[in-house]
Amino acid sequence: MIPPQEASARRREIEDKLKQEEETLSFIRDSLEKSDQLTKNMVSILSSFESRLMKLENSIIPVHKQTENLQRLQENVEKTLSCLDHVISYYHVASDTEKIIREGPTGRLEEYLGSMAKIQKAVEYFQDNSPDSPELNKVKLLFERGKESLESEFRSLMTRHSKVVSPVLILDLISGDDDLEAQEDVALEHLPESVLQDVIRISRWLVEYGRNQDFMNVYYQIRSSQLDRSIKGLKEHFHKSSSSSGVPYSPAIPNKRKDTPTKKPVKRPGHEHDFRVKHLSEALNDKHRPLAGRDDMLDVETDAYIHCVSAFVKLAQSEYQLLADIIPEHHQKKTFDSLIQDALDGLMLEGENIVSAARKAIVRHDFSTVLTVFPILRHLKQTKPEFDQVLQGTAASTKNKLPGLITSMETIGAKALEDFADNIKNDPDKEYNMPKDGTVHELTSNAILFLQQLLDFQETAGAMLASQETSSSATSYSSEFSKRLLSTYICKVLGNLQLNLLSKSKVYEDPALSAIFLHNNYNYILKSLEKSELIQLVAVTQKTAERSYREHIEQQIQTYQRSWLKVTDYIAEKNLPVFQPGVKLRDKERQIIKERFKGFNDGLEELCKIQKAWAIPDTEQRDRIRQAQKTIVKETYGAFLQKFGSVPFTKNPEKYIKYGVEQVGDMIDRLFDTSA
Repeated sequence: MIPPQEASARRREIEDKLKQEEETLSFIRDSLEKSDQLTKNMVSILSSFESRLMKLENSIIPVHKQTENLQRLQENVEKTLSCLDHVISYYHVASDTEKIIREGPTGRLEEYLGSMAKIQKAVEYFQDNSPDSPELNKVKLLFERGKESLESEFRSLMTRHSKVVSPVLILDLISGDDDLEAQEDVALEHLPESVLQDVIRISRWLVEYGRNQDFMNVYYQIRSSQLDRSIKGLKEHFHKSSSSSGVPYSPAIPNKRKDTPTKKPVKRPGHEHDFRVKHLSEALNDKHRPLAGRDDMLDVETDAYIHCVSAFVKLAQSEYQLLADIIPEHHQKKTFDSLIQDALDGLMLEGENIVSAARKAIVRHDFSTVLTVFPILRHLKQTKPEFDQVLQGTAASTKNKLPGLITSMETIGAKALEDFADNIKNDPDKEYNMPKDGTVHELTSNAILFLQQLLDFQETAGAMLASQETSSSATSYSSEFSKRLLSTYICKVLGNLQLNLLSKSKVYEDPALSAIFLHNNYNYILKSLEKSELIQLVAVTQKTAERSYREHIEQQIQTYQRSWLKVTDYIAEKNLPVFQPGVKLRDKERQIIKERFKGFNDGLEELCKIQKAWAIPDTEQRDRIRQAQKTIVKETYGAFLQKFGSVPFTKNPEKYIKYGVEQVGDMIDRLFDTSA
């Protein structure tokens, strides 16, 4: 049971809470009443606002629609006025631009093209809207006049500013590929930059708006002329330089020529197509000089042509770069093809003239002239990849010109080689043409000199020979095949030469002189082969060639030595009388000894007199032959003199014992020496 005090306290607590809840409830009720009142007031205000807004809307919307209509009317009026101004402006184009068109585009291209744009728009307007209007004809005529002025300006700019490239600049351009120390590429400025930009603008306008392609013909004609004149100027530079100083001048390549042979006979500078060459026989005086020294004797015509070929490639490349900026892409190849024709045809014609000159030279057996073809052909084949690259996209007839010339040169070169070999074999035996002293024949010197000159053009000459092969292997084999063909050819020439020399040697009545002649020629051939690379080239197909020549030389020496038998046989032991020392000689024995002395003396004097006029140019061989003969004769004569010199076979011993042993040796030492 809860105590009374605690129950009373609990009741009071509950009563207090109840009182608080009642107060809270009363507050909430009052708040709700106020909220309802506010809501009613707000609804009343909103209703009033909505009513007023509806009234305002009903008043504004008609005004807005009227304003919108007025604005639309104003815009239409403005557009109409603008259109009228635009249309009216077309009627003023002719008068506004006529002065500018009449004065031309020179010096104010931008303004001129702007006027042409206005005229073009006027033409389009009248064509679309008033095709019968007289204004159309007026602006059309003005447009055509303006287009003609632009075409004329294009021609004028190209003509006035296209300059021939100087020979010195071309030589610098060519040397740029070979000069490893060159720091900068040689650049060609065909047109000043400002002029180039004007030309490009006119070109694009004529293509896009003028519907005109005639300017492309104008372009290639002008540039073609400059290209052709540049190359001809280079050629004239060579002629003038060679006639004044003997050496074409280029600051970039002093004392240097490109792709020219180091061994070839000299040619005299002459007419453009006069390929006069010093004959090989005239060059024999120079045959003992180092072959590399012949750089100073290079032919001007050949050198000039080689440089002109290189110049064409470089200038054509530069022309295409210029053309690519000016001519529309789909017209570039055709225009370039036309542009290079004159210069290319000139080169090809000159090349064919070289072939023709070589063909005529072959007929008259002047094979040194044919050597002109070799350095040119080598250079053409070296340059062909660049040629092919430059001529990409041109007509087939243009691309085939260089290969056709190369084929012609290979054919004529191969014919020259073959005819030269035949000429060596069939060179006639002319007694008056034979060297009286038995020295080296002109035919031998010419043949060896010609073969030595081929060393500079081994690949070229081998390719010439390979080009004439009909077998399939001729085209599939490498350069080794060509090298073997060249080796076979050289062996053929040497074989033909040997046969001809044998035939010529029979002209001599004296077998000893015939032997000296063959010895000199065989020795000259062998030494010439050994001093150059010819011996290695011969060895490709003939391993024993060197040994064979040495055997021939020894054989001819032995033949020569037999000529002394008629001298030594008089005093040989086998032909001498046998007698007892201290026993008086019989008359017959004394007569035999006299005959032996006399026969020896006469034979010695005769041979020395005859053979002193003979020649052995090779000092080593001359000394060797003298020494060998001197040893044989001195030994035989010494033995004879020792045996019979003191025998009383005559009352006048000085009449028969005319020479001592050393005197005989001295006489033999003077053999083959016309100055002794």
